[in-house]
Amino acid sequence: MTSLTADQGGAQAASPANRPLNRNDYKTLGLSALGGTLEFYDFVVFVFFANVLGSLFFPASMPDWMRQLQTLGIFAAGYLARPIGGILIAHFGDILGRKQMFTLSVFLMAVPTLVIGLLPTYESIGLAAPILLLAMRVLQGAAIGGEMPGAWVFVAEHAPAKRYGFAIGSLTSGITGGIFLGSIIGVWLNSVYSPAEIHDWAWRIPFILGGVFGLVSVYLRKFLHETPIFQEMQARKQVDRELPLKTILRDHREASVVVALMTWILSTAVVVVILFTPSYLQKVFHIAPAVALKANAVATVTLTIGCVFWGWLSDQWGTRAAMVLGWGGMAVTAYLFYLNLPGTEISLIWTYALVGFFVGAISLLPVVGVRAFPPEVRFTGLSFSYNMAYAVFGGLTPMLVSVWQQADVMAPAHYVAAMGVLGVAMGFWPLAVKGWVAKK
Repeated sequence: MTSLTADQGGAQAASPANRPLNRNDYKTLGLSALGGTLEFYDFVVFVFFANVLGSLFFPASMPDWMRQLQTLGIFAAGYLARPIGGILIAHFGDILGRKQMFTLSVFLMAVPTLVIGLLPTYESIGLAAPILLLAMRVLQGAAIGGEMPGAWVFVAEHAPAKRYGFAIGSLTSGITGGIFLGSIIGVWLNSVYSPAEIHDWAWRIPFILGGVFGLVSVYLRKFLHETPIFQEMQARKQVDRELPLKTILRDHREASVVVALMTWILSTAVVVVILFTPSYLQKVFHIAPAVALKANAVATVTLTIGCVFWGWLSDQWGTRAAMVLGWGGMAVTAYLFYLNLPGTEISLIWTYALVGFFVGAISLLPVVGVRAFPPEVRFTGLSFSYNMAYAVFGGLTPMLVSVWQQADVMAPAHYVAAMGVLGVAMGFWPLAVKGWVAKK
């Protein structure tokens, strides 16, 4: 069984620690990141067209608030399905192999996305329309629950130990790039087509594109190879025959708590800073929508760059240093950003970009999470802890911040900064820094 040492990544047994990334590594990383980008795009594009979907898949006689509530309920169903899909896909990933489940997850995302783009509306088939939309959304949620942990494990077990953080950070940047891609497609569609055209038929374009490109990604993943770690376990017949989740709950509760807490930090950073803030800027500070969205797009780009940087820094300076600087920087820049609102357009963009860069420290979650579990149950451990925590914190955070904001307009800054302090504190948790170590 592989023994881990501090800041070596601990996920690679078959790769020399000091070798550089080679052509096969870059192919694995590129195809994995591409699939993650497209899959996350498929998952979030729903929210960019929620209003249109609500008007098409529910009765015209329904009040607007009820239609919006039901549409957001269908969107939320995807989050609720994440833990179930993540646990099932990870279970078989630990038993049958990483590659098979890694390919299955993107397939399960591509097909429902394509189907959504082809679905008849309420006017055509009545109540069956929202039911089918809900079913497709649940399948999307199940797929994303397995994709992100699966991608992190797959890439981590291929990369050499000394390039472990950089590889995972690059992959995570590709996944966050899906948010940016979705917003770009939304802006393009609204600039090319009129609101009437979008309502009539053009809304289908982003879903059909996402489905088709997702199926292309399924084909490309055929060219990936099983991870060296899993091949070693098969050769030594060490694939866990006990239910992996049972092993996690009995022997790896501390690792599950570490991943859950870091998921709380990640979900807060993404939901509050990237997803919640554009509407916050418009409603609270009356910033023009175009300016708010421009600043948000820049912050999403710096987030993507930050994912790579903080992963790279964990290789160079160690995980503890990266966690302290990354999360500490997020706490400081959150106040720098929110306390200076509304400011000028230039100050808004550069301070938003700065906090976005430090939010990129979310890539430290998979850096820590993959190596917190032994190879035999790694996929299940990461997927279970991450998805369960994300279902709770990702769902509660918007409501918590919205209520808190009524009493204190700086609620987003306080919440994000508190998570930054938690991240700094976790940098001194031995398991988070050193990872799982085999008992001798």
